[in-house]
Amino acid sequence: MKERIESLKLELENFRSEKAADIEAFRVEMLGKKGKITALFNDFRALDGELKRTLGKPLNELKTFAQQKVNELKDAAESNIELGPKQDLSRPANFQSLGSRHPVNLVKNEIVGIFKRIGFNVSEGPEIEDDWHNFSALNFPEEHPARDMQDTFFVAKDPDWALRTHTSSVQVRVMENEKPPIRTISPGRVFRNEAISARSHCFFHQIEGLYIDKGVSFSDLKQTLLFFAQEFFGPDTKIRLRPSYFPFTEPSAEMDVYWGLENERDYRMTKGTGWLEVLGCGMVDPNVLKNNGIDPEVYSGFAFGIGVERIALHRYQIPDIRMLFENDLRFLEQFKAAY
Repeated sequence: MKERIESLKLELENFRSEKAADIEAFRVEMLGKKGKITALFNDFRALDGELKRTLGKPLNELKTFAQQKVNELKDAAESNIELGPKQDLSRPANFQSLGSRHPVNLVKNEIVGIFKRIGFNVSEGPEIEDDWHNFSALNFPEEHPARDMQDTFFVAKDPDWALRTHTSSVQVRVMENEKPPIRTISPGRVFRNEAISARSHCFFHQIEGLYIDKGVSFSDLKQTLLFFAQEFFGPDTKIRLRPSYFPFTEPSAEMDVYWGLENERDYRMTKGTGWLEVLGCGMVDPNVLKNNGIDPEVYSGFAFGIGVERIALHRYQIPDIRMLFENDLRFLEQFKAAY
């Protein structure tokens, strides 16, 4: 019987399987009612007292070992653990390289989120526009220089179609299809025929806003822009509005935020004034309302336009606007921690 115990123990040690059916068959073969270990216990009862004392312990150990072996095989099969040589856990992990957000998108998403919190929805439109939506509906005179080839990319030399020069064209589409009250922002890419340099590019991104309702005043515009500036630049931010001119707003203004003069970089950025130009704005010209089927005697509104790249350059201290569009991974990887 001692030889049979040692033979079964060796058989248990050598058995391996990943299939549940094979493991169950092995369990029955060893521990079932007619199994090999069960047969040993039946034979054990017929032995005399001295042999029982000698073989009892090895026989019980064999049964315990068989049960443990079957349980381990079942657990491995259920967990899909590959039996055999173990993986080398000391090897370095091969993590996937994560991408990063583009600084323009980071700034754009933050600005959009600020205006969404005060009731502005988001509107989008085509990047190729006709003359009406890009110029005429916005009160651009026929002789306005923005219509000239030096400022606008016309499509196939057709003066009626061009790459949009501002996202105000989206606002025209909103006014055509919706009735006041209108409160919308239009983020997107725009194109202008300008020389590419460290401070300017032939395409860039804008976020333009429009609010039309009864009784909208310039003070509403000022308070809205003050809210934006303090949410984006900090709660103590100061703004100022300077008179300006845009064909589609009257009166028109440029908004500056006080950046400060704490170091040489501040002097360079603000040209020694401490003030940084951020956006253009104004009250919607009555002619624009008429062109889009809105009665200027009943409704009024304001509009504003923010240059995303300009803010991104200042926020992240980027010295050259061309870096934003070169897709250099060494530059983009610096924004992996941003959100």
